[in-house]
Amino acid sequence: MVKVHSVFHNVSPETMFDVLHDPEYRKDWDEHMIASIEIGYLNPNNDVGYYSLACPAPVKNRDFVLQRSWLDLGNEKFILNHSIEHKDYPPRKGFVRGISILTGFILRPADSGCFLGYVSQTDPRGKLPPWLVNKISQKFAPKVVKQLLTAAEGYESWKASQSNPKQKPWIYPEQTLQSPRVSISECVLMPTGSMTSVETDSDGK
Repeated sequence: MVKVHSVFHNVSPETMFDVLHDPEYRKDWDEHMIASIEIGYLNPNNDVGYYSLACPAPVKNRDFVLQRSWLDLGNEKFILNHSIEHKDYPPRKGFVRGISILTGFILRPADSGCFLGYVSQTDPRGKLPPWLVNKISQKFAPKVVKQLLTAAEGYESWKASQSNPKQKPWIYPEQTLQSPRVSISECVLMPTGSMTSVETDSDGK
């Protein structure tokens, strides 16, 4: 399990919540992303998506099919995901299908900014030795947190320059009405099998 926490000064929890959700902005800041596809919504607070990422050689690229849930309680905001199977997104050639057992973010106001907590238990699958999984995890999660800070600092000006800056379906549920719908019957929880467990505590400050 990987745990990271940090405080971002001069970045509001609301802005960080937007950054973590906005699929168009992610194309700008997520240097590991190969593709991110919205499969559809289960309801206004749950969606299903496909995500693939580039891994450093000699590790093969990974991809995931994820059910994501979110909840905004005002002073606390949560985003959680876990892996599922979807009939339209079977394993793809050239990728190893990873499993997110549970990945989550929590956001709170803190010190004129935002506290971010991140936790992830992920099975990358494939034939990776535990020492390599541990090494990658220790470097990857703190690096992503630093990328999030840079992304958050530029988000508001980027969003204002877009053709529809009010497009935020994670905040305005009525905007999900025109999106594809997913039936729960199309989603199957991924079997975890024998997963590699790695615990790393890192401070992203």
